[in-house]
Amino acid sequence: MKSKPVLAGIVFILVVLGVLIYTSMNLSQTKVEVCMEFNGRQNCAIAAGQTREFALRTATSNACALISGGVGDTIACERKTPISVKWLK
Repeated sequence: MKSKPVLAGIVFILVVLGVLIYTSMNLSQTKVEVCMEFNGRQNCAIAAGQTREFALRTATSNACALISGGVGDTIACERKTPISVKWLK
C-alpha cells in the first residue's frame, strides 16, 4: 500500500509547481527592451517586472553590464539616456 503516499506526494509536488509557475507569470506584467550606448559600444537587453520603472531599470542595468567595465563605468552607463526603449508588454 505504498502507492497511495507516493501518488499523494506526486500530486502535491505538481500542485506546488503549478502555483509557482502561475504566480511568476503574473509578476512580469511589464516587459521592455532597452538599448544603451557607452564608450562607443552598444547593447540591448530585455527585462520584465511588476512595474514599468522596475522593468526599465533592470533592462538598463542588464544592457550596461556587458558594455561597461567596472562599477564606476556601470553607474555612468546606467545614468545615460537609452538610445531606444521599446515596450513589449
